[in-house]
Amino acid sequence: MSGVIAIALFSLTAGGAPPGTQGFLLVANKGDRTLGIIDPTASKEVAAIPEDGVTGHEVIAAPNGKIAYVPIYGNSGVGKPGTDGTNMVAIDLASRKVAGNLDFGHGVRPHCAQFGPKDGMLYVSTELDRTISIIDPKTLKLIGSVPTGQAESHMFVISHDGKRAYTANVGPGTVSVIDLKARKTLHVIPISPETQRISISVDDKRVFTADQTKPRLAVINTQTDKVESWVELPGLGYGTASTPDGKWLVVAVPTVNQVAVVDLATLRVAHTIDVPKAPQEVLIRPDGKMAYVSCDSAGKVVAIRTSDWKVDTLIGAGKGADGLAWSTSL
Repeated sequence: MSGVIAIALFSLTAGGAPPGTQGFLLVANKGDRTLGIIDPTASKEVAAIPEDGVTGHEVIAAPNGKIAYVPIYGNSGVGKPGTDGTNMVAIDLASRKVAGNLDFGHGVRPHCAQFGPKDGMLYVSTELDRTISIIDPKTLKLIGSVPTGQAESHMFVISHDGKRAYTANVGPGTVSVIDLKARKTLHVIPISPETQRISISVDDKRVFTADQTKPRLAVINTQTDKVESWVELPGLGYGTASTPDGKWLVVAVPTVNQVAVVDLATLRVAHTIDVPKAPQEVLIRPDGKMAYVSCDSAGKVVAIRTSDWKVDTLIGAGKGADGLAWSTSL
């Protein structure tokens, strides 16, 4: 689809909720090929929007919360045989319908999507091209790309100042450091034979990625672009996210069906929480009071209170619940 997506949208938030809790949780249900909308106040999935018969693993909401963008990866795993996704869909969250489509023109296995915090552009990993694609979200047009210098650049994160991106390159077991303004790769950091998922601290000083051969998390110093230390985990780690106060890192540990909470002052696990099978992605609510973790095999999203690190609720989602995003309105 070309041209501006012109759709009448309405705003709907949880009435009377305190600031930071207003909003909805979005979940990419891989097995159902749907985008789920979860009302966190009611603790239930209130809608499941078909993605036109295709499979998206990740999702991001526009800053105004009205459009969700779902890159269509395909039915494969990273580096494994399967279909090569060629497009990304834009979903109108008010009408609960696909409202636009970006066709990359060939198989690229698009996966992670992030908004630039300063330029408002949409960045999407285009794995088979070894790039991060830059998209104008208003027109759904590709306006540029940045080479990652590595294969299987599956997930990435953008620094809060918008200057750098860091990609987790799964099979190579590396992290690429990218200058977004210059659109070039600055460094490639060796991590392990295989790495997965990636996140950044709230002060942009550290980047975290999980070794997939040993139960440990790499801590990268963004000033030196080198691994400065390792965090020992109870099992192989996966998705991670920092709390807004910068004190904690929440880590999905799917091999033992747990979530680990790392004290960022000591870089040691301070809490472990049992969760349903195959925890994947972690999202911290904007007010920092709740951590949401998708549990793939269980088809659940677990809500964990950050006040005492206890499970608050288990929320039913679709099959293969994976990517998470927060929408401020529908």
